[in-house]
Amino acid sequence: MDDILYWIVGWAIIAITASAAAGILSAVKNRDYSFWMAWSFLLPPLVLVLLFLPRFKGERPRRPTLDEQEKHW
Repeated sequence: MDDILYWIVGWAIIAITASAAAGILSAVKNRDYSFWMAWSFLLPPLVLVLLFLPRFKGERPRRPTLDEQEKHW
């Protein structure tokens, strides 16, 4: 039982660390930080994908607000 608990706690620490690293790295690379933080929490190796992606030039991409999305539909 203790071995399972160690695996769960270990995965949680890795997932939280990967999510924080993705947030910082995506801000440096001018990318959508919420997208990268969420996916890196679920799949921690995605931080490596983000590491090799090029930096966006110009302004950071902005997600439309809910009101803007509703007007579109």
